[in-house]
Amino acid sequence: PATPASVPTQPPVAPATPDAHAASWPPNIALQQIVDGFDRPLHITHAGDGSGRLFVVEKVGRIRIVRDGQALPEPFLDITDRVGSRANEQGLLSVAFHPRYRENGWLFVNYTDNDGDTVVSRFNATGDRADPDSEAQVLTIGQPFANHNGGLIVFGPDGMLYVGMGDGGSAGDPLGAGQDRSTLLGKILRINVETLPYTIPADNPWADGSSGRQEVWISGVRNPWRFSFDRATGDLFVADVGQNRLEEVHMLPVGRSAGANLGWNIMEGDECFRRNDCDRSAFNLPIDVYPHSLGCSVTGGHVYRGAAFPALQGVYVFGDFCSGRIWGLRSLNGGWERAELLQSNLQIATFGEDEAGELYITGYNNGVLYRIVVE
Repeated sequence: PATPASVPTQPPVAPATPDAHAASWPPNIALQQIVDGFDRPLHITHAGDGSGRLFVVEKVGRIRIVRDGQALPEPFLDITDRVGSRANEQGLLSVAFHPRYRENGWLFVNYTDNDGDTVVSRFNATGDRADPDSEAQVLTIGQPFANHNGGLIVFGPDGMLYVGMGDGGSAGDPLGAGQDRSTLLGKILRINVETLPYTIPADNPWADGSSGRQEVWISGVRNPWRFSFDRATGDLFVADVGQNRLEEVHMLPVGRSAGANLGWNIMEGDECFRRNDCDRSAFNLPIDVYPHSLGCSVTGGHVYRGAAFPALQGVYVFGDFCSGRIWGLRSLNGGWERAELLQSNLQIATFGEDEAGELYITGYNNGVLYRIVVE
């Protein structure tokens, strides 16, 4: 097994100690429109290359560049010919740039193909264009149903690629994938993509393959649509979309996420699912849950580590696709406190960071990219 890749130093970030306790709580945020005209935007990220560009992923199979507040007319990558996006939860779902992208030009994408199966692939790029003919498939995973594809890929602080996989769909996890370590469904995976075919990091919890698939890092997830690493601490925040009652957010401290089990489908949120006698102590419980009176599909965000808005420092900002609410979570007295920051009236499909740690959001329904600001 390969050793973790060396990772270049991140841009300077604010101190890891949250300042939100001293500031007025909750902060009064607003959405500043940057650019419109996107087709069902699902993901926002940056390349970590010092260019200041933002990359916006469109469901149909395109990645667009935003530079200096303007969307470039030509797509960065167009793979609409191989992306299946007919069902609500299918499409081109995310992009992750290699930690040494400035040197190697590698980017990775996660999409559902024309058969509805998950594909993670590597492409090569130069300048403002990625070559659609340079595709090298990294991982393919069959999807038994059209929903719960997960879809996020993120490079962790360790240089490994983390892949979010839903339980395969339908409702209630009929395949029992969440608790079955012999399948890649219902998991967050961790692989080394320094070379292809990928290799298994030696410190993966089941790296020897004796008690589960070697790629598995975290189990017991239903549909971890969006998760993120706190760029200042390395802590992992996972927002897992719930069934009929509860939406949930987990925080796994740095160094303690390997082998975590988030409970699905024995638990939904912090409650037993279907049976009342489950052993809650067997699972990593969420730091926050909210009922479906407040929303119906959690969209994970990021811990704010930018410099522009001290009132947000250290706050985990996330939202809900159905209700348009945006919340902030802050640590307080050994627990976590949630506060509503804004009712956006948007279908919130994603949050994103730029290189400086400033936060962005898109409206899936109106195709607008916004920056989150504090008034």
